[in-house]
Order: sequence, then C-alpha cells, then structure tokens
Amino acid sequence: MSVEITTLASGLRVVTDAMPHLKTASFGVFVGAGSRHERTHEHGLSHLLEHMAFKGTRRRSARDIAEEIENAGGDLNAETSVEQTAYLARVLGEDAGLALDILADILTESQFDAGELEREKGVILQEIGAVEDAPDDLIFDLFTSAAWPEQPIGRPILGTRERVSAFDRNAIDGYLRHHYQAGATIVAGAGAVAHAEIVEISARRFESLGRKESPAASPASYRGGEILLKKPLGQTHIVVGFEGRAVHADDHDAAHVFAAAAGGGMSSRLFQEVREKRGLAYSIYSFHWAYSDVGLMGFYAGTSPKDAGELMAAALDCLAEAAATLSEEEIQRAKAQMKVSLLTALESSGARAQQVARQILVYGRPLSTQEMIARIERLNVADVRAAGAAMLGSTPTVAAIGRTGKVLDQARVARRLAGI
Repeated sequence: MSVEITTLASGLRVVTDAMPHLKTASFGVFVGAGSRHERTHEHGLSHLLEHMAFKGTRRRSARDIAEEIENAGGDLNAETSVEQTAYLARVLGEDAGLALDILADILTESQFDAGELEREKGVILQEIGAVEDAPDDLIFDLFTSAAWPEQPIGRPILGTRERVSAFDRNAIDGYLRHHYQAGATIVAGAGAVAHAEIVEISARRFESLGRKESPAASPASYRGGEILLKKPLGQTHIVVGFEGRAVHADDHDAAHVFAAAAGGGMSSRLFQEVREKRGLAYSIYSFHWAYSDVGLMGFYAGTSPKDAGELMAAALDCLAEAAATLSEEEIQRAKAQMKVSLLTALESSGARAQQVARQILVYGRPLSTQEMIARIERLNVADVRAAGAAMLGSTPTVAAIGRTGKVLDQARVARRLAGI
C-alpha cells in the first residue's frame, strides 16, 4: 500500500497516500463531529463552523486567506456531513506547507469576528431558503426527519432559521471545546506528498488542539414515519425508505449491492420499469446510506401528481421482486458498477485523501483497494436477496412534497410489501 499513517502524542492521526506521478497534492483536516453530534440548542453549529472557517484568524484576514492560497494556484473548501466535518485544500506538492499552515490557522486561530458571524449567519439563512425552494433537496430533509424523528441524526444539517439566528461566539467556543480535539481529528494528504514532511508540519501546526476525549454522538434508532408536505408544484417528489444497515453490520455490503442492483443504473429494474416501460418519471433511483450505527435504504422519484400512486406501486413491486428474484447477472452488473466507481475515485488525489481519512474514522484503519474489492466480490445471490428482503420487511418511511393526494401512505406501503 502507498498509505502511511502516524499517530502523534496528542492523538492526532496523520495519513498520507503518495501518488508519485502527480505534481499536485490534496489535503484535508477531518474532524469526527458532524450534525448528529449537536445537542438541541447546537443544531446547525457544525455547518456554521464550516462557513466561518475562512473568515479570518489572528494572523490572516479573510482576504489574506483567499489571496495566499490563490496566489499559489490552490483552492480551499469545506463540507459538513452527518458524522464528520472536513476542511480541504488543493495545491502544488511544493506548497504543502502553505496549505497545512492555512488549514491549521483556520482550525486553531479563527477569530470569529462578530461582524463576520452576523454576515455568515445571513448567508446560511439564504442557503436554507434555497433548499426550501428546491423540492428535490428538501424531500430528503423531510425523509430523514420521518425516519429518525426527534433525533439529531434526523435533523437537517443546515439547522433552522431560529437556531442559526441565535448562535453567538459562546456557542461556537463551547462546541469547539467539546468536539475539536486531537484524538477526533485526522490530517490527510494525497498526491505529491512526502509523509515525513506532512507529519513534521502537522505536529508543529496542530499542537494546540485539545487532548480531551470528544463526546460520542447519541445513539440513533430507526422508527419510520410519514411526512406529506402539500405544495402547488408541477411534480410530486417522493422518497420511500426502510431501515438500512450500519457500516459495521455483517450484511452492510450486501445491502449496498441490493440498492445498486435494484435501482442504481439505467439497466436496473426500477429505471427500466418506471421510466422506460411506463414513462412515469424522469428521475428515479435507489440508494443505501450507512452510518456508524444505523442505515437507510430507499428510492427517490419525481412524477406527475396523478401518477404518484401508480409509480409508488410499480417501484415497490420492483423492489419486492428484486428481493426474491435478483439474478446473478444483475448482481454482477451492480458489482462492476461499484468497482468502477471505487477505482475512478482513486484516480483523484482529493478523493483518495477523503477516502482514507473517512476509513480511519469509521474502521480505525485504512482499507486497501484489494480488500474493498474483495468485500464486494465475495457476495452471492442469496446474500444480496436476503439483505433486500430484510430491509423491505422493516417499517417504511414515506416523504412527499407537492400535490400528494395520490401518494400511498405509510400503511398502504407496508401492506404492499406484506409477506416479503
């Protein structure tokens, strides 16, 4: 393997994946804290911190940060997910020191200026408004809140207008003290990187990170539910889901292959039946999301309001039949698609840095390409069918936005799948 990992005395882990044929390098600081780690009064803070990262430090103004990285031809980014927050940089390999210096600066020396904070809260309120105006985005917020009601994992990552508007410097400082600890943080680099150099820079620049143990996220419990939001839209947007599998579950890989085989491509049963044969949707696909202790499997579709019932019935029948009759050919096709997706990602230094960091956060170690492919290859028809049937046998979750009169409610969805 080209991956090297060093754990510093502080608990900070430094991991690199050298790609000698590249001249550029991608870096990231990954913190094992995301939206599900927030307490009720902190809802939206992880995302706000991501926004505030580039708004000025004790050494650099917001303009200085932008100019320094762009003067070197690089770029900065950040992203918040359910279980992690990432701060990212891409530069020439020779500018590794600059990239890590800026990343360390924004994580350990941010000023959180009051004026910048108020402006950025306004930006996030605009972002929330944009999601509310995009039903194909909003539907997934409704879906997760119905699947995990009154739980942090089911709340929108962006937060709410009320919570975001109320955040102040004390809220930010408290969240940082709790979660931004060395033991919960990974510095990752891929591309034109030298491991010893990255370790030396990281040890020096991230030494001020705290050494306390970060609090774990509250356990999640899938419940299933229903949210139908009536809006005068031209399409009805629908997500129907079921209890999926956590990343450490024995049948996690089989669950992922089932979702890919049933509705992950143009040749899948869902796409062929619902779009190609019946013309009921432009977009329809299935998915499987896995987290540390829970998962979700389901399908999304947008359709004419008058066709919502027929689409849901057809899609549910497709999934039920797939759980009983998926063929070796279909499963091999899904495996091939997953392998190509995996290997394509490995051609990008940014994807490799993110992948290895997340593997360490999830599994405690990097996984080799051979190991990941072997996990996919070992599955057989019986494994995949059994995982599909088990998921479809759970309590359903139904979310819909638009004209919802023809939408099958949770009870009718459950009856449609009875006996699986």
